Amino acid sequence: MSEAVLIVDDDPVQRRLLQAAVEKLGHTALLAENGREALGVLERTEQTPRTIVLDLMMPEMGGLEMLEHLNGDGTDIPVIVQTSRGSIDTAVEAMRAGAFDFIVKPVAPARLGAAIGNALKVRAMETRQRRSQKPAETASFEALATNSPSMARVMKLGEKAAASDIPVLIEGESGVGKELIARAIQAASARRRKPFVTVNCGAIPDTLVESILFGHDKGAFTGATEKRAGKFAEADTGTLFLDEIGDLPLDVQVKLLRAVQEGEIDPVGGRGTRKVDIRLVSATNQNLIERVKEGRFREDLFYRLNVFPIMVPPLRDRKEDIPLLVQAFIARFADSAASRVTGIARPALALLERYDWPGNIRQLENAVFRAVVLCETGVLDVADFPQIRAQVEGIDPYEAQFEAVTASPAQEAPAPGARQETTDATAATPAERVQKGFIKALDGHNEIRPLEEIENDMIRLAIEHYGGQMSEVARRLGIGRSTLYRKLKDLGIDPTGRTRPNED
Repeated sequence: MSEAVLIVDDDPVQRRLLQAAVEKLGHTALLAENGREALGVLERTEQTPRTIVLDLMMPEMGGLEMLEHLNGDGTDIPVIVQTSRGSIDTAVEAMRAGAFDFIVKPVAPARLGAAIGNALKVRAMETRQRRSQKPAETASFEALATNSPSMARVMKLGEKAAASDIPVLIEGESGVGKELIARAIQAASARRRKPFVTVNCGAIPDTLVESILFGHDKGAFTGATEKRAGKFAEADTGTLFLDEIGDLPLDVQVKLLRAVQEGEIDPVGGRGTRKVDIRLVSATNQNLIERVKEGRFREDLFYRLNVFPIMVPPLRDRKEDIPLLVQAFIARFADSAASRVTGIARPALALLERYDWPGNIRQLENAVFRAVVLCETGVLDVADFPQIRAQVEGIDPYEAQFEAVTASPAQEAPAPGARQETTDATAATPAERVQKGFIKALDGHNEIRPLEEIENDMIRLAIEHYGGQMSEVARRLGIGRSTLYRKLKDLGIDPTGRTRPNED
């Protein structure tokens, strides 16, 4: 199926090369000379790009600045950044900013095709997930995946809060699971079978907040063609969850204060008030006390909402929860993935535990989702988390170079298992010491050869035997791709399989 791919590069020659490669893959290429022009293309085009190939160094607006704009607008199109071999640090910065993948110039068509294919695969799976997503089931404190003492305190506070109808304020960074705690409070309360209505206050335009919360009568304002009940009315007898409450405009805060104090709402354009019976749970990722001092949040409303505060710790402060969360996410996503993933390798889990997760549980969930979708085996490994690895370990320039060269069309990879004929008689290949696929254990003096030499020959033989297909080489050798690259570097083997000169 043809998909639109937006190519952003200030070099016209590079744009044409990328365009030709993208069209050869069967996709439609959209072109832009820099980030600013690309943002205009995204606004105007009728065919929304399914992925973006983005150069990092451009005039007017570079790649990193464009990534910031995309993140600020909430655009979730996967971005593949281009970098030169001398600008690997910039690629790390781009991955940290949310780039899906990176490719090294000059871009090999096979590598570009793999990156675009992976991006489209993840995007398609995300779309299917959203379409098939069922309404959120009622959560419970027993179902929360945690081994953390700090989360145990949160759960104990939540259970106490559930025993009454007092307002609860849940504080914590974005992505820590504040809504999950709110739902657990609802599930443990006497209102467990009543409505649970959520409102993201930060996602509503200021001009519509009052109408959405409190409702409006027909003709109350331009476009109000019929009477609508607000979220307070929808939550009557149940629980109303106001997320990011610190973003509410000051004029709406006045009406919210009355609703909390009196249990009454005043619809926009209405002739009277209406009584409502709700349990109010609020959440914020901001310091509301500071906003009160700045005059951006009403002090009287703050004290009305902050009757029972609960602080949810960030994931970096409870890393003992990461193994449980990862397994829970694997179980959720594995059924819809092409390969049936059943677990995660210890080195990969150790990598996830070393990362600080600024996006908290939501970011971990997204990372596991991508890894499950793209995993080629039944167990997630370090190579399945390239974004996290880039930020924890950086990007190895040698590995990036290796990927670029082995994906080059000049070295077309045969099918797994096919042998390549060596035409260069002077090339240093394993064939010098290998006959019929066997590696000699004895040297010319009938002595056992050093293990390092044998390992060197085995790795070079595997690269030659499988045509430079590194996933297959690593799998057949029984090691991870990251381990393979490290051994290549230690043994001085370059991407062609030849011995590199000693750099020392």
